[in-house]
Amino acid sequence: MTTQQETRPTAAAKPVRWAADAVAVMREGARLRLDYSAQSLWRVDRMIENLRGEGTPYAAVESTLRGLGAYAGEVIVRQTGAEWWATGGDHWIRTPDGRMWDPIDEARRCFAGDGSLRLLCRDATRS
Repeated sequence: MTTQQETRPTAAAKPVRWAADAVAVMREGARLRLDYSAQSLWRVDRMIENLRGEGTPYAAVESTLRGLGAYAGEVIVRQTGAEWWATGGDHWIRTPDGRMWDPIDEARRCFAGDGSLRLLCRDATRS
């Protein structure tokens, strides 16, 4: 890692807030209930697919994707005991087996048509 590396709780502050904001926005705006379960990531993947299918510009959904990626990261954190790590403004999660995951980038990849938060969670929670 590079110079200033942070671990939870400092590294978790922003992604936990982004995830909570995404849950609130999805509940109020899209009537989509997210409960931090792995099953809820099916709905998140579909939501991202719908945004892409509607031709929504990336700039219009960039913060939404960040929030949905952070939400997926929190699902993994809660299921595995993983920790958020941050370096240079980027946020990852580290599962107890030492593997590093980038759920926020995975949300961006989903929007580009080449990723899945559900599959990321499945892979990250395998021991």
